Amino acid sequence: MSNSTKYVFVTGGVTSSLGKGIVSASLAKLLQARGYTATIQKLDPYINIDPGTLNPYEHGECYVTDDGAETDLDLGHYERFLNTPTSQANNVTTGRIYQSVIDKERRGDYLGKTVQVIPHITDEIKERIQILGKQGTYDFVITEIGGTIGDIESLPYVEAVRQMMWEFPDDCLVVHLTLVPYLAAAGELKTKPTQHSVKALLELGVQPDILVCRTEHPLDLTLRKKIAKFCNVATKAVIESIDAPSIYDVPLLMQEEELDKVVLEKLHMPTKQAPNLESWISFLERLKNPTHEVTIGLVGKYVELKDSYKSINEALIHGGVTNSIKVNINWIHSEKLTDENIIEQLSNLDGILVAPGFGSRGISGKINAVRYARENKIPFLGICLGMQCAVIEFARNVIGLKDAHTVEIMSDTPHPVIDLMEEQKHVEDFGGTMRLGSYKCHLKSESKIHQAYQTEVIAERHRHRYEFNNAYLDQFENSGMMATGKNPETGLVEVVEIPEHPWFVGAQYHPEYKSTVDNPHPLFKAFVKASLENKK
Repeated sequence: MSNSTKYVFVTGGVTSSLGKGIVSASLAKLLQARGYTATIQKLDPYINIDPGTLNPYEHGECYVTDDGAETDLDLGHYERFLNTPTSQANNVTTGRIYQSVIDKERRGDYLGKTVQVIPHITDEIKERIQILGKQGTYDFVITEIGGTIGDIESLPYVEAVRQMMWEFPDDCLVVHLTLVPYLAAAGELKTKPTQHSVKALLELGVQPDILVCRTEHPLDLTLRKKIAKFCNVATKAVIESIDAPSIYDVPLLMQEEELDKVVLEKLHMPTKQAPNLESWISFLERLKNPTHEVTIGLVGKYVELKDSYKSINEALIHGGVTNSIKVNINWIHSEKLTDENIIEQLSNLDGILVAPGFGSRGISGKINAVRYARENKIPFLGICLGMQCAVIEFARNVIGLKDAHTVEIMSDTPHPVIDLMEEQKHVEDFGGTMRLGSYKCHLKSESKIHQAYQTEVIAERHRHRYEFNNAYLDQFENSGMMATGKNPETGLVEVVEIPEHPWFVGAQYHPEYKSTVDNPHPLFKAFVKASLENKK
């Protein structure tokens, strides 16, 4: 049997956090640059249905797609590299697989058969892997398998790969990402962890076709030949993945190693044109040669784990590169921001961004940061809860509603300026029950937000339960905070601004999710530019 779509599986060995997502995205970028269409999906071995209810300390940020899927943060890398949107089909968890199989069993779909890991779970996995391929849109579907080979959780996924390699031998290929550590005491790179990792994969019936070796030092030919011989791969299929200055260097490093060429050869696909990476190279040149610098304070409660704000971090880089500005991020823990230390913490900043989040911890620090930015005329961007904090701060300190709050934190507040959406008031489950995905927003002309987007209607991604309470809208606008973006169908406030302030914008949606290398987000471009003007 043969498919029009080719399937590339990316597995990881030795240790986690080797960068399977970046390698997958880099390979897809190179194939795309050669004129092929490619998409990437992530198979996550955890039993949660999705990352929506996971603590950001556990799993980094939860990324949201246009169709409202709460997904792994690697999908953010996929979109930033490929500049094409992902969907529900691009992220599959063990929880979702088992839920689907159990639902089918309850409906009687299996006609009384004993439901087992093989064939029922593995068939479900194979079906999910092929959903994107069967659309007929993509030449390549790259599937990243989460976790590390040897983990008990990922065994059904590896078995599904083994079966697909057997069923479609001409259309499937396995890239195994592994570690070649450097022992300083011995002064040499060690290949044994890679050998053991490949052996573990072979024990599961899967022979990798290509090895991508993460390393701190270059792999010489002797070392590559040794790895090739012990792991049953061609020497040219041993790819060096050396530590890079930034994730955006990786596609060019993979091109130098001819990863895309080896993949195409092994799948008997024409190499088409040489990869056209002009815009990518231009982005990298501007990233590495800025003409200005700014320092932006990112105020949040998960700052110990930078991956909690991964998309914001990357969107600030994109916004900086467009303006030839290097953005230095000062990570500020909102829980530790007090009246006593606020001047010391915030006075050296060119811009202040108050990050999204849930719950009461650290919210007073966020509200204090908003007040400092407003009173000291520092460019301010509030995202989701950050926008809501701006509304609370303004209500308390400008309008005079001293006990104004969000009902998320204070259910009996006399002034619920941020309230629960009507349709959310009877929801008991947490997972997947927020306003999720892409919604339209109409922008007021002659506003900062309109200047940034240069259009009247936008569509942005949401992930929240609570909204601006329109019962207070007149009081806000009479006091100087304007609703400059609204949902055209519901009238819900999406954007607030203070026109008297040099640059003060709060957005209920998450602009960071849509910023890519080829299309830096206009709101981040405008915010970084305003921060530079403030510095000058």
